[in-house]
Amino acid sequence: MSFPLFNRPGTIVFLDDDPDYLEMLALMLPRKWRARLFVQPRECIRQLQQELPFWEADTWSQQQLVDQWRAGRPLVPQILEYWARQTERFSLTRVFVVDYSMPEMDGLQALDALADWPGARVLLTGQADDQVAIDAFNAGLIQQFIPKQTADIEARLVDVLERLQGTPHPSHAQTWRATLRPEQATLLRDPAVAGRLGALAARHWVEHVVIGDPFGVIGLDADGAASWMQLETGIGLPALAELAQLEGLGADVVADVRAGRKLVDLEVSQSLRRPPQVADALPLDEAGSAFAAWFPLDVQGLGDAGYSRWLARQPQRRIDS
Repeated sequence: MSFPLFNRPGTIVFLDDDPDYLEMLALMLPRKWRARLFVQPRECIRQLQQELPFWEADTWSQQQLVDQWRAGRPLVPQILEYWARQTERFSLTRVFVVDYSMPEMDGLQALDALADWPGARVLLTGQADDQVAIDAFNAGLIQQFIPKQTADIEARLVDVLERLQGTPHPSHAQTWRATLRPEQATLLRDPAVAGRLGALAARHWVEHVVIGDPFGVIGLDADGAASWMQLETGIGLPALAELAQLEGLGADVVADVRAGRKLVDLEVSQSLRRPPQVADALPLDEAGSAFAAWFPLDVQGLGDAGYSRWLARQPQRRIDS
């Protein structure tokens, strides 16, 4: 288990030649998800292929942030600017769910036509198609298959889609992993730490990015409010306490930082040109080897960048021809 370095909600696309089945999906999927429904394979494929330049542009934009960081520009202000600028980032399809048995072309043929499309792929199968799906999964053509005859298919499908949406695309993960030191990456792979961070992230945000300089997670909630979760190792607490002392913070704050009771967001506050904030520290494991603290970021201009505002602008779910 590892805490995802990059997470962002996106669009889910369904392709099935049965409009009644698609109508059922439209009713049972959570309203917080944007879903597009297709009965015509060629139109669905065309729409997904049109996304490719936007995937590439988004990947390039994120890489540019890291390149600018290497040149000396702080990451936190850059990420906030990226979110404010890329207001349509949620429109990229994260997961494609396709029925295997269709008359015009089967599901694997549809997937084959999308070989360069970078999202996750789920195959819906009939009772006679399980071996085809197993072979496709073993060959890496799909991330998951779900038999349509599954008794609790609604819950099963929602569970799979939630998991796949929470898995960053490899290029995004690689981009942000480059900002981490080896010991930071190791900490995020610790099951206890990853589990606690996952719970904290789910409580505060719908999207986030992990960075290594400074070490922490910056995220947005559904309404576009930004916040910062600073991460510190127990070994790093004395150095942070020294910096807090040099910054002129009180002796009680310095003592609390040294003891792991408080953290201070010195580097983030400097990059945003505001006074430092102090917040309660939360242990991330029983050994007290890592701590987190949550800091709100009072940033203007992100209202339209939030997921809820974007979702409200989208058309109601319907079957595309």
